[in-house]
Amino acid sequence: MSPGMYMEKIKRLFEEYSGISDYSVEALPVSGSDRRYFRIRYGGSSLIATEGDSTAENNAFILLTRHFRSKGLPVPEILCVSEDCTCYLQEDLGNASLFDAVAEGRQSGSYRDTETALLRQAVAILPDFQYKGAEGLDFSVCYPVKEFDRMSVMFDLNYFKYCYLKVAGPDFDEVRLEEDFGKLCDRLLVKPCSTFMYRDFQGRNIILKDGSLSFIDYQGGRKGPAIYDLVSFVWQAKARYGRELRDSLVDTYLESASRYTDIDRDAFMEDLRQFALFRTLQVLGAYGFRGLVQRKGHFLESIPYALGNLQELLERPFTEYPYLNGLLQRMAETATAEDRHDGLIVRIYSFSYKKGIPADTSGNGGGYVFDCRGVPNPGRLPEYRGLTGMDGPVVTYLEQYGEVRDFAALTASLARMHVENYISRGFNDLMFCFGCTGGRHRSVYFAERLAETLASEYGITVRLIHREQNIERTLCMDNGQR
Repeated sequence: MSPGMYMEKIKRLFEEYSGISDYSVEALPVSGSDRRYFRIRYGGSSLIATEGDSTAENNAFILLTRHFRSKGLPVPEILCVSEDCTCYLQEDLGNASLFDAVAEGRQSGSYRDTETALLRQAVAILPDFQYKGAEGLDFSVCYPVKEFDRMSVMFDLNYFKYCYLKVAGPDFDEVRLEEDFGKLCDRLLVKPCSTFMYRDFQGRNIILKDGSLSFIDYQGGRKGPAIYDLVSFVWQAKARYGRELRDSLVDTYLESASRYTDIDRDAFMEDLRQFALFRTLQVLGAYGFRGLVQRKGHFLESIPYALGNLQELLERPFTEYPYLNGLLQRMAETATAEDRHDGLIVRIYSFSYKKGIPADTSGNGGGYVFDCRGVPNPGRLPEYRGLTGMDGPVVTYLEQYGEVRDFAALTASLARMHVENYISRGFNDLMFCFGCTGGRHRSVYFAERLAETLASEYGITVRLIHREQNIERTLCMDNGQR
């Protein structure tokens, strides 16, 4: 189905629901999901429309949402559902995710007190979903399976094997690996559980609105071990939580969960380690599929962070899985060697002025900031609103204007002068930022052009960050994309 047909379905549902004819529809950026999201604005208000081909997945989200709201949990209200359950309207919680709210800490690796407080608030609420949310829940509505069982564990382990190891990992003995997978599976399933497992509990699925946290994207949840969700949050690949902060978040979770059940801390911490290993393998499988197979930049850039988490876990060997442990050790050591960068690293950002200029995390005080709002804006035209400056139609539109070509040439000339100066002086960090109104079209286009120019002409490492699109990738010294 074409984007235009999705839009028509959404419009029909909204008009039937509201009776309003004067409104606008904006396509929102997609992430790892196949669902499509739209913001509908009308009369000073707004709501979110979702379109997805999987009616089972849509139904899981809708029914779980209604159940959680009946328990007083902070989730969006479902406003309207189409007869075929392929579209639904829900409360608009806004764009301010927890992921964005702690971006400065994530980029620097040093979290401020305000950021830490938000993280603790999130893990303190988590047990409410797991225990209170499980009360009276019909787990048969969960998608794609109703519980965390041997099949779902082995599915995730084989996801890692086929989508990461076979694509990017070292050679391995499949029989011996499967033997250790079986042992790990037995260990994870040793304790029965009746709690709700959120399964994708992470910062992008937690929204800040009016000082409170709300939660989304739990449609993949099921009956399962509560500890899995804590691991998902605390071992997020790019979170860069130090051990002290990680321990603090675990303590906060334990204090909150103790309202519902008695917890043996020593046994809990050993379980935590086992699930951290499993979750890291599952994440690498997902990043392998979305990044290495589908070539989505955000997932490609996340792989080194997941490997960093794996290396930390392996500081205490998993001797109970000897072959798997040795394979992972080789994989982590190889990745560490490949991830070393020498010489100048240039960071190039696109951003929205409405959300502020990107913070410098190098300690150098910042770099160039270019205002792209003086060139024609594709975002004013309906046919380009759902696209970005990486898409061909937007590139073609912009490059028809002489001022766009001049702007790109002038910024590249200035960048070349600075890069050559920094290389000659042995400096290792340089920052360029391109801003526009929404951080979607013009700034993305100019950031892409400069990144390609510098990586190809100087053989340096260029890290490209489209902040408002949650996309990062590295253009490496061989002029390729990693």
